[in-house]
Amino acid sequence: VNYRLRDWGQSRQRYWGTPIPMLNLENGESVPVPEDQLPVKLPEDVVMDGVNSPIKSDPEWRKTEYNGQPAEHETDTFDTFMESSWYYARYCSAQTDDAMLDPEKANYWLPVDQYIGGIEHAILHLLYARFFHKLLRDTGLVDSDEPFKRLLCQGMVLADSYYREDEKGGKQWVSPLDVDIERDDKGAIAGAKHKQDGQPVAIGGMSKMSKSKNNGIDPQTMVERYGADTVRLFMMFAAPPEMTLEWSDSGVEGSQRFLRRLWKLTYDLVNTGGACNGHSLNSDQKQLRRELHKTIAKVSDDMGRRQHFNTAIAAIMELLNHLQKAPLETEADRQILAESIDAMVRMLAPITPHICEQLWQELGHEEPLAFAQWPSVDESALVEDEKLIVVQINGKVRAKLTVPADASAEQVEQIAFEEDSVQKHTEGKEIRKKIYVPGKILNIVVG
Repeated sequence: VNYRLRDWGQSRQRYWGTPIPMLNLENGESVPVPEDQLPVKLPEDVVMDGVNSPIKSDPEWRKTEYNGQPAEHETDTFDTFMESSWYYARYCSAQTDDAMLDPEKANYWLPVDQYIGGIEHAILHLLYARFFHKLLRDTGLVDSDEPFKRLLCQGMVLADSYYREDEKGGKQWVSPLDVDIERDDKGAIAGAKHKQDGQPVAIGGMSKMSKSKNNGIDPQTMVERYGADTVRLFMMFAAPPEMTLEWSDSGVEGSQRFLRRLWKLTYDLVNTGGACNGHSLNSDQKQLRRELHKTIAKVSDDMGRRQHFNTAIAAIMELLNHLQKAPLETEADRQILAESIDAMVRMLAPITPHICEQLWQELGHEEPLAFAQWPSVDESALVEDEKLIVVQINGKVRAKLTVPADASAEQVEQIAFEEDSVQKHTEGKEIRKKIYVPGKILNIVVG
């Protein structure tokens, strides 16, 4: 890979930033600040005039000495990316007070397993961190060549924007929180009015949340209304992490409905006496347990390898639909429901930790959910001992058969021709062709 690299200008003529530990001498030389005078600290009694950096306007702060000679502190500060480009390494030995890093601790943790950041960080942080890491390597502080093993660039969050035009034709952007929405039959935005005066506002469409368009949604507002778990679930479910996410209040409400359904189903189980183990299962119960372990396999792969949390959540939602339709009458029913909810709570815990911790306790567990093992797939549950075969006659579905999973084509045909609906449409007619797709379809062509 080839890069067109340019020099990285580190200094900034501003107050907020790490002081550059250099001294400027009267003869024009620059020397490092002696070690016993480190760290150089910014003054706190400053006045921000909006024109100059206060440390440039403060001659007293600049004045110092070097070997008995007059000297001045450097008044430029480091670019903020200077410090954030190695914080990941500092975190590994945060308690080390006498050095930049403790190599033993840093090398134990590094390189970082997963880097997650927005695309705007691809240069201003990600690339700088790679430069900095190679410097740390060359100075013997770390052993690895790269700081991060794996990269995930998350997409931007989009939200609807609204505005009014001022007398000069400029756009005055209005926060979505200050707007009442009118929707058509399909749920699309048909109009909008300002909450304060009830007058219409123009619709600016979906765009990246930004201060300039005043369309940022304060997460705290949504957390106070729906709870942190609901907001987290919506953001993980609305889109794959690398794609843009369109903020939707109705989507947030849908996420809350799902969590309420999970909550209710858990309490339905608890109120019927909890789980019982060791009961033999009928075919429907085996199929429901098969759905559970197929879901565990998919969620584990989606979260671990693919990092597609939205499809993982969708699979859990689909499993919840199956569970809500299943009976809760026998001890075997309760056994499967208990196993399923137990697994669902563990799978959802990284996304909705608060409600899952509560449900985990309600299920009778004493240890914190954070110490629980990730659910494992029972391979035996995935083995199907029966198959559903669709029987088509001249292209039309005439029957659905449940047959042993290892049934041969001849056995499936025999079972099919014993069905009244098949006999009705084949009796007295010539069987021209029979095509069997193993485990799926039996096609019969009659003339």
